[in-house]
Amino acid sequence: MELITKAPKGTIDLTPAQTAKWQQAERALAEEARLNGFAEVRTPAFEHTELFQRGMGDVTDVVEKQMYTFLDKAGRSVTLRPEGTAGAVRAMLENGLYNGGYPVKLYYNIPCYRYEKPQAGRLREFRTFGVEVFGAAEPAADAQLIAMALSAFQRMGLQDVGLQLNSIGCPACRKEYHQALKAYFSSHSESLCQTCLSRLERNPMRILDCKNPDCQKLAADAPKISDYLCPDCQAHFAQVQACLDALGISYQLDSGLVRGLDYYTRTVFEFPSESLGFALGGGGRYDGLVEEMGGSPTPALGFGLGMDRIMLALEKQGVPFAQPEKPEVYIAAMGGQAQAKALALTDRLHKCGIAADCDICGRGLKAQMKYAGKTGAKYSMVLGEDELAKGKASIKNMASGETGEIGIEDSFVDDYLTYSTQQDDLKF
Repeated sequence: MELITKAPKGTIDLTPAQTAKWQQAERALAEEARLNGFAEVRTPAFEHTELFQRGMGDVTDVVEKQMYTFLDKAGRSVTLRPEGTAGAVRAMLENGLYNGGYPVKLYYNIPCYRYEKPQAGRLREFRTFGVEVFGAAEPAADAQLIAMALSAFQRMGLQDVGLQLNSIGCPACRKEYHQALKAYFSSHSESLCQTCLSRLERNPMRILDCKNPDCQKLAADAPKISDYLCPDCQAHFAQVQACLDALGISYQLDSGLVRGLDYYTRTVFEFPSESLGFALGGGGRYDGLVEEMGGSPTPALGFGLGMDRIMLALEKQGVPFAQPEKPEVYIAAMGGQAQAKALALTDRLHKCGIAADCDICGRGLKAQMKYAGKTGAKYSMVLGEDELAKGKASIKNMASGETGEIGIEDSFVDDYLTYSTQQDDLKF
């Protein structure tokens, strides 16, 4: 049979075997967030387009080339979210989350959308685990957030994640730095790509982030932001490093690290994976974004981790995953009355937190038992007219073949728990 259509380019299906692995990683990240005092926020998958244009900067590749933007039926421009920070800032302001006092700590695990060339670890629909902190200006907040991300990687079992660190200063620093960059790149304009020629006038720092080989070669010799930091930004960055040193966290200073979005200020960082050859995520400060969105001046910082990339890294490093959950017991039934009883018994097990299943496809007994084996159930039961009449049924250990008998009326759950406990005891 030929499919009507296939999944859109740049998207993937996660089958049950895969989602079990994703859930393991997601639980580790959520637990790390909980330990650090973060609460989950869930924002819409689409926002008004101006939210991203104002927040991310209209000179960025994301806004210029990659956003899924369209007009809704009322003629309003809306955009599928390309990242999580702008929506989190809006939600924090719109819902008055700051009224509970600072810092406000939020985390999210969301799908995002960017129209770009699909490749390893880069999809058009991708999942991001992100955290945002509002109201914390101290360098210690930068270090704590970085430490949290590195701890989350370790909690998931990743062993080869590094830390690249830089400061891109404040708007006052960057004004002089932009002038230096503009002078430098203008003298080499014949070697710049067309995109970077347009960036030269609007935001020359974006040239440092270009992936064109010729532009990258020029960027290697460009002026460094570290030479233009004001005293306050120098002191902030020095204290961030001192805090990381106190935490025993190693890092590599990278003067070319600017991140790809305009809202960043001061500290920026990325987490490169040695085994994959690209970053698993990154982040930094964005002390001006809350005010840009209409709020009061509020220091803020955060990071985003690419879940698709993290899963690639986990597979590459051979991190063990737990096996998918299997039913403890499968109840096979012969006849309509027996099937109704099987449904009732599985429901009673479910209410006690025991995974159980029974036939809903009208199969014969042989086919049901074959299916029970495929599910990986530890135990199987058979219900028919005789079992219903006696009020008892045989139960079988699928691994050892050992059988027993349990009641199927009021004592059913107690009898089942007694039998399963005895079977577990036999292993020792």
